[in-house]
Amino acid sequence: MRVRIPLGSPLQLLLLVCSFALAAYAGVRLLEGDWFGVTLWFVGAALLHDLVLLPVYGTLDRGLVRAAGPRHEGVAYVRVPAALSGLLLLVWFPLISGRVAGRYAGVTGMSTDGYLARWLLLTAALFGGSALLFVLRLRRATKQRPPAAH
Repeated sequence: MRVRIPLGSPLQLLLLVCSFALAAYAGVRLLEGDWFGVTLWFVGAALLHDLVLLPVYGTLDRGLVRAAGPRHEGVAYVRVPAALSGLLLLVWFPLISGRVAGRYAGVTGMSTDGYLARWLLLTAALFGGSALLFVLRLRRATKQRPPAAH
């Protein structure tokens, strides 16, 4: 019996080869200056995520599901804004915390003031929008439910 490997169309193969070539070029350029520092950063980020962050947000999520009880359909309305807010905090943490204020101002000529306030406002907007969607979903579900017979 002969097994055929699905390769896809020629356009898909061309795009795949181009994406690998672009990734290889970016990797060579990235590692060109300080290959040890970049490698250390990637390994450290992987270890920090796997050994610290994953157990923390896994435990928080389990606690959220447990607190929601048997009807945990609304948990996603907390998970999504929390994940987006956490991702924004992770990406912008140096500017939010103000730890690189001097270096940032020296390079860009701008201040890091306001990053914390904007992140908090964006987090509030994410949770507020999610709460609004949850309320609208509950209202629609109660309108579609047939009235109880007395």
